[in-house]
Amino acid sequence: MAVPAFAGVLVVVVVWLAGPGILGPMPSSGGTVVDATVTAPAPCSDPTAKETVQFQAGGQTRTGSLDACGHDKNNRVRIAVPADLGPGQADVHLADVVVGHTDLRRPVGLALLALSCLSGGAYAFLVQRGSRRAALAG
Repeated sequence: MAVPAFAGVLVVVVVWLAGPGILGPMPSSGGTVVDATVTAPAPCSDPTAKETVQFQAGGQTRTGSLDACGHDKNNRVRIAVPADLGPGQADVHLADVVVGHTDLRRPVGLALLALSCLSGGAYAFLVQRGSRRAALAG
């Protein structure tokens, strides 16, 4: 009984220590959120759709490649601009997607992993204990 319990605890601890990205993507670090205007929309039928946007960064008008689709030309969107913005076209992301949708993946994933380990340990205990009918009949 101790071996499955120890294995379950070990798996949960290893996953916890392995890092935040193992159960879901990390929220982006650094950067600023700015308003942008879609200059070249992309249809959502393309699986690798990229739209072109213009935004203000450092007092200059910049062009970025937005990993989104379905916007109309001249739509206003909020984007997350990376802190290490270099020259040329920047890769940007929608701000609401980067900020808010990854918060619960790690705790929920870790809880489901712990529940899975608990279930596996209970199953190992039941298999090791054997059938009660055989014990009662004998």
